[in-house]
Amino acid sequence: MNKKAIKFSPEVRERAVRLVREQRSEHPLMWAAIESIAPMIGCTPQTLHEWIKCDQID
Repeated sequence: MNKKAIKFSPEVRERAVRLVREQRSEHPLMWAAIESIAPMIGCTPQTLHEWIKCDQID
């Protein structure tokens, strides 16, 4: 079964990362913030976590 990869614009990625950072203080763990934001963006928590890691490197 093939899954089609969804491309997200850089703007969407930046917004998602920013939302996680803004919401971080409202959750006990970073992962909880990621899990709450990912469905709003339409991506998986794992994908959003990767975006955050890449943003920290940049």
